[in-house]
Amino acid sequence: MLLELIQALSTLDTAQRISVYVLPVIFAITVHEAAHGYAARHFGDMTAAAEGRISLNPLRHIDPVGTLLVPALTLLVGGILFGWAKPVPVNFSRLRHPKRDMLWVAAAGPGSNLVMALLWALAIKFSILLPPYAGVPLALMGAAGIMINTVLMVLNLFPLPPLDGGRIAVSLLPQPWAWRFSRIEPYGFIILIVLMFTHILGAILWPFIMAVFKLISWFFF
Repeated sequence: MLLELIQALSTLDTAQRISVYVLPVIFAITVHEAAHGYAARHFGDMTAAAEGRISLNPLRHIDPVGTLLVPALTLLVGGILFGWAKPVPVNFSRLRHPKRDMLWVAAAGPGSNLVMALLWALAIKFSILLPPYAGVPLALMGAAGIMINTVLMVLNLFPLPPLDGGRIAVSLLPQPWAWRFSRIEPYGFIILIVLMFTHILGAILWPFIMAVFKLISWFFF
């Protein structure tokens, strides 16, 4: 059922696609950032709290280019959905145990995407109880929500600083290796863009994305 709904998304016209994707995209990206802020506060860094960024209000996190324009373009031209929100500021040196707690702060974002993917799966289950005029749009929005959150979760777990997966790797590596690996961060975004436009990133991530789709399908449908 889930894979059929995901395939149906590609048959929508531009207006339908935007209407189905807009809420899942905004909340997937903004809740991801808010989760980092919540985790940072929990482990002792109040930077995000002081700047008012620990909020589920999307307006506090939306980046006009990364949250709206880039996802819209990737939806129109195809390929892996790509986007970002305004990063929540985290001062890792203020965490109670910086190297250890960095893992949990970084993992909070992808973890929130997993939770949202599961909630969208429940929305699809609920859509079956509704009449078609309401149930079909909700099911398609649920499929879009699962796709977006799965892609963002898998993408952010890619072990490349400054992605969350890169910070998790820095947290887990022994100190000398962690320091050397962290020095990639200034070039990480450029590397990511090159991997994306050469389709290498998609080839690496797609098997993991499909595995998550199949697990959700097995559990819910």
